[in-house]
Amino acid sequence: MKNNTTTLHDCKLESIRFGGCGNSEAMVWKLGLDIELRAVAVAMQCGRGVIGPAAKWSREQLLQWVKEKRARGEAVHTVYESCGFGYTLHEQLSAAGANSLVSTPMRLNLERKRKNDRIDARELCVRLSRYLDGQSHELRPIRIPSRCEQRRRELGRQREFWKREVRRLENHGRALRIEHEHETLEAGWAGPRKWKRLAPQCSQFVREQLTPVVAQIRSAKAQLDRLSEQIESLVKKEQIPVGLGALTVSLIEGEVCQWERFAHRKAVGSYTGCCPSEHSSGPIQRFGAIDRHGNKHLRVLLVEAVWRLLRWQPHWHARQKYLLKLRHGSKKKIAVALARQLAIDLWRWRTGRASAQELGWSLPTLPLPEQPKPALVFTKPHQPRQSVPQGGTLLDAAADPKGSSLRMGAFHPQALPQVQARHHGRRSPLTTARIGAGDREKPPHINGKPPIAEQTDLGKNRTNKNENLKQHPVRD
Repeated sequence: MKNNTTTLHDCKLESIRFGGCGNSEAMVWKLGLDIELRAVAVAMQCGRGVIGPAAKWSREQLLQWVKEKRARGEAVHTVYESCGFGYTLHEQLSAAGANSLVSTPMRLNLERKRKNDRIDARELCVRLSRYLDGQSHELRPIRIPSRCEQRRRELGRQREFWKREVRRLENHGRALRIEHEHETLEAGWAGPRKWKRLAPQCSQFVREQLTPVVAQIRSAKAQLDRLSEQIESLVKKEQIPVGLGALTVSLIEGEVCQWERFAHRKAVGSYTGCCPSEHSSGPIQRFGAIDRHGNKHLRVLLVEAVWRLLRWQPHWHARQKYLLKLRHGSKKKIAVALARQLAIDLWRWRTGRASAQELGWSLPTLPLPEQPKPALVFTKPHQPRQSVPQGGTLLDAAADPKGSSLRMGAFHPQALPQVQARHHGRRSPLTTARIGAGDREKPPHINGKPPIAEQTDLGKNRTNKNENLKQHPVRD
């Protein structure tokens, strides 16, 4: 019995569906794909032929089919919507020789209230055929980031995940105590100091339940700190405007991947999703809320950065433009408008179209370079002779009798060894006698006798007094 069954690769079936395999114009295959974890819904068209019903293939079957067609010299074009499966299938199709496109998610059928994988695959195939014919509005293909760019972007998104995880665990602990004790826990309650103070206040049951939660929070915070340090290190050597921060700049660049891919400022603003929606007709023009057709992670980072720049960058040109509206209008709406402007300014700054000073941004002052320490010199430096300052000791004066002047008289050089020999390592009263107190206090005496310097000075004073009396006798 003759087998009349046909397969998907049968040339007779393809000639009936797609207008023949011998025509060189028909050797262009267009595939609409709707992917899932284990299978791919494939709807195909050859040239300008009829689009048949979609079929479910495995990923290995799809790649093998593409390789066979490319081995025959036939062109293969594929398209699928971007999703959580990433760009692995796109890379595999490109390696097999196909011209692969990845489009932004869209509502493929606006009329019917039916949606499944086969319908979506067929609609993507229809749009791909129109797109290749020159109708560029049918698909919105995205730029595929490189592996390095994907990994850098993932650092920021992993950091956001751990931030949410810390917040979730802290809220879980608060809910537990509220339920069982009608008391809450303050912010950062899992820290070492706060938990040491709060643990005795909780009941034994609550404390036992919160102990593993505390360990999880601290582990999540440690991972969060490691990711933050790794992200900051990517732009640590650059000069970042005050208020923007190395962490924010690095996260924004991780989401953008490459600033040079934007041709003009409107493309930058559209990528942020901060453009206003519009419902206009004729002379009436109406704008609404932002359309959010862009990178939501980037939008959050820009809005957070705007609030800091409004405080730390008073000369930012966008702040000067919206200053009146900031004082009298809705600050949140103005912040979203400034977020779009900030993305444009970052694009201009990072591509060299404008400097930070031209945008009104102030850069942090660079610290002075560290001076090399002088080499140690083991020679005694020469010190000029100076009078003993107020508060010096008599032993200091004895060490430099020529350059010192004491109100109680000059200390003879021979007095120092005599005084040191008398006290044999004990603290001499001479070391505690302060200079400048000779008129108010009596100098310390050793064994009931005045110091040698004082005895010498007393003798000199008596001789001078007798000579003055001889020259100028006192008259009664």
